[in-house]
Amino acid sequence: MTPHIAVLDDEARMTEVLAMLLRREGHEVTCFTDPRACVAALGERGFDLLFTDLKMPGMDGLAVLRAARRLAPDMPVVLMTAHASVATALAAVREGAFDYVEKPFDNEACKALAQRALQVTRLQRENRYLRARLRQLHALDEVVTESPAMREVFELAARAARSRATALVSGESGTGKELVARAIHRHSERVQGPFVAVNCKAFAGGVLESELFGHEKGAYTGASQTRAGVFERADGGTLFLDEIGEIDLEFQAKILRVLQTREVLPVGGAKAKLVDVRVVAATNRDLRAEVAAGRFREDLYFRLAVIPIRLPPLRERPEDILPLARHFLARWAGELGRTIAGWSPEVEAWLLRHPWPGNVRELENLIERAAVLAREEEITLADLLIEPGPSAAAAVAGGGADGGADEALPLQAYLDRAAERRIRGALARCQGRRAEAAHSLGVERTTLYRLMKKFGIDGE
Repeated sequence: MTPHIAVLDDEARMTEVLAMLLRREGHEVTCFTDPRACVAALGERGFDLLFTDLKMPGMDGLAVLRAARRLAPDMPVVLMTAHASVATALAAVREGAFDYVEKPFDNEACKALAQRALQVTRLQRENRYLRARLRQLHALDEVVTESPAMREVFELAARAARSRATALVSGESGTGKELVARAIHRHSERVQGPFVAVNCKAFAGGVLESELFGHEKGAYTGASQTRAGVFERADGGTLFLDEIGEIDLEFQAKILRVLQTREVLPVGGAKAKLVDVRVVAATNRDLRAEVAAGRFREDLYFRLAVIPIRLPPLRERPEDILPLARHFLARWAGELGRTIAGWSPEVEAWLLRHPWPGNVRELENLIERAAVLAREEEITLADLLIEPGPSAAAAVAGGGADGGADEALPLQAYLDRAAERRIRGALARCQGRRAEAAHSLGVERTTLYRLMKKFGIDGE
């Protein structure tokens, strides 16, 4: 492949002279006289080498160098200067320059310098490819699936990874959306960069802006120092925005602007910062329906869903249930230092029959619990601590004779009574241990405490 070199100098004659010299060596050359146009091109095209003048109006060579380190970290940059000095050379090297050349430059020396820099580029590209390929092979080992639907999902993720296009991963909670986002990152050329994940639902609006975009010192009460946001921390890598459907319309506009301009403005800041980030977003909502209802911006939806990836729930791919269960059992048995051979036929039949509303996360939690509580080397139904149905829950709570009366209750009262029975039953089985009861119910402890207070349950 013909090397592609960028040449930047505010004097057009100088770019033409250097371009002629490099083209004679068989290189493709693109000339720039505007530093900002050159920086913009670096973010859009793949150059193998950049020659840039040091002294230019508006934006000098060191500023261009810094931008190049963000946008194309592996591309060598050679500074050209008519004011060469030891201080200039040291400053350029400290900023990451490959070398510098003094004007008027010697043709042979300049050609030799270009050859050395391009050789470095070739070696870096080969190493990057081999490292990425190695990570891809290991990443595929982490995928446990036998269903054609999930194989298609990960094949699509691998193809999507070859670009910097945004991807929108949709699916029910617990289906593995972050796993797909990580697979996209590991299959991409950004594998050496950071993978940063943030749950948009976990922050209030004002806090989320600071978390994503960062803030300047003194921007608000408590901002004692400048802090970079996740967009900056993910520079050169991948940013995973989970629960993107939970942000409000006002903040959606700010996200859209960042995706369009690739610039973030910290809270309290006056100057936007350029970032090179590949965004993968995820949601358990139907964003098309949210757009139709006016709760999600249509332009942001299309900006995010350049590559849409839908994850099927576990109930739609039953062929994955037992392989995943074996995978989780091996992991947890190893962590616990236990020898567990497997499970009884009754357990296997239950696993295949259960609808798995919590998807893969529910399955993993169940297997972890079974691995902890298994009395023998084979897991039994009793080790699963399966939640009883309505009639069994009523019996546990001593309300078996009231089933007919429940039917006459208003719907909300009926649901509250059923929830109260489930909670009392779980607390009874766990001997009042609330954390364990919350785990068995599949809810957070704070949720359990709130419901106990609502129903007047003391937990004793």
